[in-house]
Amino acid sequence: MPSATLNGVVIAEAPESEIVRVEGNVYFPPSAVRHEVLTTSPTPYTCPWKGACQYFSVDVDGQALPDRAWSYPSLYPSAVDRVGADFSNYVAFWKEVRVS
Repeated sequence: MPSATLNGVVIAEAPESEIVRVEGNVYFPPSAVRHEVLTTSPTPYTCPWKGACQYFSVDVDGQALPDRAWSYPSLYPSAVDRVGADFSNYVAFWKEVRVS
């Protein structure tokens, strides 16, 4: 079962059948993510083919890592068509967060 961990703490976990893989990133469904470790970030970004991105800081055991998680709250319809799944609000992780 794919999971995302930081300092040995599981912050997301879902069966393979529930995740979406896009451009080498694993997107976890919202229900599989421990949202209490995420804080909304003001960092702006808009992907040319997915749409506006929402970044999050990840805070585990007092270690806050800015912009290490992100999601797309309102995907462009063409992005859903391109990927073959609606992964709106799914969360992906980066750098120190280990996804395996």
